[in-house]
Amino acid sequence: MSQLSDLDRRILAVLQKDASGSMQDLAHRVNSSPATCWRRLRALEDRGVIGPPVRHVDPAAVGRGMDAFVQVRMKSQDAAARADFQRAMEAEAAITEVYSISGEWDYLLHLLVRDIADLESILMRHVLEHENVAGTATMFVLRRIKQGTEIPLSP
Repeated sequence: MSQLSDLDRRILAVLQKDASGSMQDLAHRVNSSPATCWRRLRALEDRGVIGPPVRHVDPAAVGRGMDAFVQVRMKSQDAAARADFQRAMEAEAAITEVYSISGEWDYLLHLLVRDIADLESILMRHVLEHENVAGTATMFVLRRIKQGTEIPLSP
């Protein structure tokens, strides 16, 4: 686990809420200098604590208003089968998240799709036709209650 200073935590807390400000603004908000903040940001990037800044897009505003979660059970648990499946899931843009999970199922996929026909097409072409998939179960999101992007930063 990476050790974070108090200043690092303050910087991360500000950036997780809004990374669009200037270095001067960030420095003011964390009570530091712009040069110190710039060095800390570079160090956090170099250590892999943070990645590049991105802007969040509202899926519904770009025609991807339907969320679905798909549980996947594999036929084989060998490393080659899992690696092949993971590569195939990474190649489909509508599959926005892929988790290897414990329990009855092997993977959990999060899809952002246009509609039920789009979901069916992706499931049939990219998931169910994959040679290592034994079965799936799909859940539809009725409404997002909470969607977080902030990681707790407690010491």
